[in-house]
Amino acid sequence: MTTTGRRPLIGVSTYLESRTRWGAWELPTALLPAGYPRLVQRAGGIAALLPPDDPAHAAATVARLDGVVIAGGPDVDPARYGEARDPRTGPPAEARDTWELALIEAALATGTPLLGICRGMQLLNVALGGTLVQHIDGHAETPGVFGHHTVKPVPGTRYAEAVPEETSVPTFHHQAVDRLGRGLLPSAYAADGTVEAVEAEGSEWLLGVQWHPEMGEDLRVMEALVGAAPEPPLLKRRTG
Repeated sequence: MTTTGRRPLIGVSTYLESRTRWGAWELPTALLPAGYPRLVQRAGGIAALLPPDDPAHAAATVARLDGVVIAGGPDVDPARYGEARDPRTGPPAEARDTWELALIEAALATGTPLLGICRGMQLLNVALGGTLVQHIDGHAETPGVFGHHTVKPVPGTRYAEAVPEETSVPTFHHQAVDRLGRGLLPSAYAADGTVEAVEAEGSEWLLGVQWHPEMGEDLRVMEALVGAAPEPPLLKRRTG
Protein backbone atom coordinates (compact mmCIF):
# COMPACT_ATOMS: atom_id res chain seq x y z
CA MET A 1 0.00 0.00 0.00
CA THR A 2 1.16 3.57 -0.59
CA THR A 3 2.69 5.57 2.25
CA THR A 4 -0.44 7.75 2.47
CA GLY A 5 -2.64 4.77 3.39
CA ARG A 6 -4.66 5.16 0.18
CA ARG A 7 -5.96 1.85 -1.20
CA PRO A 8 -4.79 1.50 -4.82
CA LEU A 9 -7.41 0.82 -7.52
CA ILE A 10 -6.55 -2.41 -9.32
CA GLY A 11 -8.40 -3.33 -12.52
CA VAL A 12 -8.96 -7.04 -13.21
CA SER A 13 -10.02 -8.31 -16.64
CA THR A 14 -13.04 -10.65 -16.84
CA TYR A 15 -14.61 -13.41 -18.86
CA LEU A 16 -17.41 -12.68 -21.33
CA GLU A 17 -19.82 -15.61 -21.67
CA SER A 18 -22.69 -15.87 -24.14
CA ARG A 19 -25.03 -17.68 -21.72
CA THR A 20 -24.75 -18.10 -17.94
CA ARG A 21 -27.46 -19.47 -15.62
CA TRP A 22 -28.10 -18.32 -12.05
CA GLY A 23 -31.40 -18.60 -10.21
CA ALA A 24 -34.22 -18.07 -12.70
CA TRP A 25 -31.93 -16.18 -15.13
CA GLU A 26 -29.96 -17.22 -18.18
CA LEU A 27 -28.26 -14.27 -19.85
CA PRO A 28 -24.99 -13.10 -21.45
CA THR A 29 -22.59 -12.44 -18.60
CA ALA A 30 -19.33 -10.68 -17.78
CA LEU A 31 -17.97 -12.67 -14.86
CA LEU A 32 -14.90 -13.38 -12.76
CA PRO A 33 -14.24 -15.96 -10.04
CA ALA A 34 -14.53 -14.22 -6.67
CA GLY A 35 -11.01 -15.27 -5.71
CA TYR A 36 -9.56 -12.49 -7.89
CA PRO A 37 -11.24 -9.47 -6.26
CA ARG A 38 -10.82 -11.08 -2.84
CA LEU A 39 -7.08 -11.43 -3.44
CA VAL A 40 -6.82 -7.77 -4.45
CA GLN A 41 -8.81 -6.72 -1.38
CA ARG A 42 -6.82 -8.89 1.03
CA ALA A 43 -3.60 -7.44 -0.41
CA GLY A 44 -4.77 -3.90 0.37
CA GLY A 45 -6.26 -2.79 -2.94
CA ILE A 46 -9.69 -1.99 -4.36
CA ALA A 47 -10.77 -4.31 -7.19
CA ALA A 48 -12.46 -2.94 -10.33
CA LEU A 49 -13.72 -5.44 -12.91
CA LEU A 50 -12.83 -4.74 -16.56
CA PRO A 51 -15.11 -6.70 -18.94
CA PRO A 52 -14.19 -6.73 -22.64
CA ASP A 53 -14.73 -3.31 -24.22
CA ASP A 54 -13.76 -1.35 -27.32
CA PRO A 55 -9.94 -1.49 -27.40
CA ALA A 56 -9.93 2.22 -28.23
CA HIS A 57 -11.01 2.77 -24.60
CA ALA A 58 -8.10 0.82 -23.08
CA ALA A 59 -5.73 3.77 -22.63
CA ALA A 60 -8.38 5.89 -20.90
CA THR A 61 -9.29 2.92 -18.68
CA VAL A 62 -5.72 2.24 -17.60
CA ALA A 63 -5.18 5.96 -16.95
CA ARG A 64 -7.72 5.72 -14.10
CA LEU A 65 -6.07 2.67 -12.51
CA ASP A 66 -3.10 2.17 -10.20
CA GLY A 67 -2.47 -1.38 -11.41
CA VAL A 68 -3.81 -3.97 -13.86
CA VAL A 69 -4.37 -7.72 -13.52
CA ILE A 70 -4.93 -9.83 -16.63
CA ALA A 71 -6.84 -12.82 -15.26
CA GLY A 72 -6.80 -16.48 -16.21
CA GLY A 73 -9.19 -17.95 -18.73
CA PRO A 74 -9.40 -19.53 -22.20
CA ASP A 75 -6.50 -20.32 -24.50
CA VAL A 76 -4.96 -17.46 -26.46
CA ASP A 77 -5.77 -17.70 -30.18
CA PRO A 78 -2.63 -19.19 -31.84
CA ALA A 79 -3.14 -16.79 -34.77
CA ARG A 80 -2.00 -14.06 -32.35
CA TYR A 81 1.49 -15.60 -32.37
CA GLY A 82 1.51 -16.88 -35.94
CA GLU A 83 0.89 -20.58 -35.43
CA ALA A 84 -1.68 -23.10 -36.63
CA ARG A 85 -4.19 -24.32 -34.05
CA ASP A 86 -3.34 -27.55 -32.22
CA PRO A 87 -6.43 -29.82 -31.97
CA ARG A 88 -6.12 -29.63 -28.16
CA THR A 89 -6.26 -25.81 -28.12
CA GLY A 90 -9.58 -24.39 -26.99
CA PRO A 91 -11.88 -22.18 -29.08
CA PRO A 92 -10.83 -18.56 -29.56
CA ALA A 93 -12.05 -15.74 -27.31
CA GLU A 94 -11.58 -12.94 -29.83
CA ALA A 95 -13.20 -10.10 -27.86
CA ARG A 96 -11.23 -10.94 -24.76
CA ASP A 97 -7.90 -11.33 -26.61
CA THR A 98 -8.40 -7.98 -28.32
CA TRP A 99 -9.39 -6.10 -25.15
CA GLU A 100 -6.71 -7.57 -22.93
CA LEU A 101 -3.97 -7.00 -25.49
CA ALA A 102 -5.07 -3.36 -25.61
CA LEU A 103 -4.95 -3.17 -21.79
CA ILE A 104 -1.44 -4.65 -21.81
CA GLU A 105 -0.30 -2.18 -24.47
CA ALA A 106 -1.73 0.74 -22.48
CA ALA A 107 -0.11 -0.44 -19.24
CA LEU A 108 3.25 -0.87 -20.95
CA ALA A 109 3.02 2.57 -22.54
CA THR A 110 2.34 4.29 -19.21
CA GLY A 111 4.44 2.13 -16.88
CA THR A 112 1.34 1.05 -14.96
CA PRO A 113 2.15 -1.99 -12.77
CA LEU A 114 0.83 -5.13 -14.47
CA LEU A 115 0.32 -8.70 -13.24
CA GLY A 116 -0.63 -11.52 -15.61
CA ILE A 117 -2.15 -14.67 -14.10
CA CYS A 118 -2.08 -17.97 -16.08
CA ARG A 119 -3.64 -16.95 -19.42
CA GLY A 120 -2.63 -13.40 -18.47
CA MET A 121 1.04 -14.38 -18.35
CA GLN A 122 0.73 -16.17 -21.68
CA LEU A 123 -1.00 -13.21 -23.32
CA LEU A 124 1.65 -10.84 -21.94
CA ASN A 125 4.31 -13.01 -23.55
CA VAL A 126 2.42 -12.99 -26.87
CA ALA A 127 1.90 -9.20 -26.68
CA LEU A 128 5.69 -8.83 -26.57
CA GLY A 129 6.28 -11.09 -29.56
CA GLY A 130 6.70 -14.42 -27.78
CA THR A 131 5.08 -17.78 -28.52
CA LEU A 132 3.35 -20.53 -26.55
CA VAL A 133 3.55 -24.29 -26.24
CA GLN A 134 -0.02 -25.26 -27.09
CA HIS A 135 -0.14 -28.39 -24.94
CA ILE A 136 1.87 -29.79 -22.07
CA ASP A 137 1.01 -32.67 -19.74
CA GLY A 138 1.20 -32.72 -15.98
CA HIS A 139 0.02 -29.20 -15.07
CA ALA A 140 -3.74 -29.83 -15.08
CA GLU A 141 -5.52 -32.65 -13.32
CA THR A 142 -9.26 -33.36 -13.28
CA PRO A 143 -11.18 -30.77 -15.35
CA GLY A 144 -12.34 -27.98 -13.06
CA VAL A 145 -10.04 -29.07 -10.19
CA PHE A 146 -6.86 -27.21 -9.29
CA GLY A 147 -3.73 -29.20 -8.54
CA HIS A 148 -0.52 -28.13 -6.80
CA HIS A 149 3.15 -28.26 -7.65
CA THR A 150 6.26 -26.41 -6.56
CA VAL A 151 7.87 -23.46 -8.31
CA LYS A 152 11.44 -22.32 -7.72
CA PRO A 153 12.32 -18.62 -7.99
CA VAL A 154 15.30 -17.39 -9.99
CA PRO A 155 17.61 -15.53 -7.57
CA GLY A 156 17.92 -11.80 -8.13
CA THR A 157 14.54 -11.41 -9.85
CA ARG A 158 11.58 -9.28 -8.81
CA TYR A 159 9.59 -12.44 -8.13
CA ALA A 160 12.34 -13.84 -5.89
CA GLU A 161 12.36 -10.59 -3.96
CA ALA A 162 8.66 -11.10 -3.17
CA VAL A 163 8.79 -14.89 -2.72
CA PRO A 164 12.38 -15.97 -2.06
CA GLU A 165 11.74 -19.65 -1.31
CA GLU A 166 10.50 -22.63 -3.34
CA THR A 167 6.70 -22.68 -2.96
CA SER A 168 3.76 -24.99 -3.65
CA VAL A 169 1.22 -23.19 -5.83
CA PRO A 170 -2.34 -23.85 -7.13
CA THR A 171 -2.17 -24.73 -10.81
CA PHE A 172 -4.41 -25.57 -13.74
CA HIS A 173 -3.10 -25.04 -17.28
CA HIS A 174 -2.21 -27.03 -20.37
CA GLN A 175 -0.28 -24.34 -22.25
CA ALA A 176 2.96 -22.55 -21.37
CA VAL A 177 5.49 -19.98 -22.52
CA ASP A 178 7.74 -21.16 -25.35
CA ARG A 179 9.87 -18.36 -26.88
CA LEU A 180 10.08 -15.42 -24.49
CA GLY A 181 8.76 -12.05 -25.61
CA ARG A 182 10.91 -8.94 -25.96
CA GLY A 183 12.40 -7.70 -22.73
CA LEU A 184 11.09 -10.59 -20.63
CA LEU A 185 13.15 -12.92 -18.49
CA PRO A 186 12.11 -16.07 -16.62
CA SER A 187 11.83 -15.61 -12.85
CA ALA A 188 10.51 -19.01 -11.69
CA TYR A 189 10.47 -22.60 -12.99
CA ALA A 190 8.60 -25.80 -12.27
CA ALA A 191 10.56 -28.98 -11.61
CA ASP A 192 10.03 -30.11 -15.23
CA GLY A 193 11.58 -26.89 -16.58
CA THR A 194 8.31 -25.14 -17.46
CA VAL A 195 8.63 -21.36 -17.14
CA GLU A 196 6.29 -20.48 -14.25
CA ALA A 197 6.93 -16.73 -13.96
CA VAL A 198 8.22 -13.99 -16.25
CA GLU A 199 9.05 -10.36 -15.61
CA ALA A 200 10.43 -7.30 -17.32
CA GLU A 201 14.12 -6.62 -17.35
CA GLY A 202 15.00 -3.38 -15.56
CA SER A 203 12.89 -1.30 -13.18
CA GLU A 204 9.48 -1.62 -14.86
CA TRP A 205 6.92 -3.46 -12.64
CA LEU A 206 5.71 -6.21 -14.94
CA LEU A 207 5.18 -9.77 -13.74
CA GLY A 208 3.41 -12.87 -15.03
CA VAL A 209 2.77 -16.06 -13.05
CA GLN A 210 1.56 -19.29 -14.60
CA TRP A 211 -0.30 -20.47 -11.49
CA HIS A 212 -3.42 -19.13 -9.74
CA PRO A 213 -2.60 -17.13 -6.58
CA GLU A 214 -6.31 -16.28 -6.22
CA MET A 215 -6.90 -19.95 -5.34
CA GLY A 216 -4.41 -19.98 -2.46
CA GLU A 217 -3.55 -18.16 0.75
CA ASP A 218 -0.21 -16.61 -0.27
CA LEU A 219 -0.78 -12.87 -0.78
CA ARG A 220 2.79 -11.90 -1.61
CA VAL A 221 2.55 -11.63 -5.39
CA MET A 222 -0.56 -9.44 -5.20
CA GLU A 223 0.89 -7.46 -2.31
CA ALA A 224 3.89 -6.71 -4.51
CA LEU A 225 1.61 -5.37 -7.26
CA VAL A 226 -0.42 -3.26 -4.81
CA GLY A 227 2.80 -2.01 -3.22
CA ALA A 228 4.10 -0.90 -6.63
CA ALA A 229 1.10 1.41 -7.21
CA PRO A 230 2.27 5.00 -7.66
CA GLU A 231 1.40 7.65 -5.13
CA PRO A 232 -1.14 10.16 -6.54
CA PRO A 233 0.56 13.37 -7.76
CA LEU A 234 -1.66 15.60 -5.57
CA LEU A 235 -0.68 13.67 -2.44
CA LYS A 236 2.96 13.82 -3.47
CA ARG A 237 2.74 17.63 -3.65
CA ARG A 238 1.10 17.86 -0.23
CA THR A 239 3.61 15.55 1.46
CA GLY A 240 6.72 16.50 -0.50
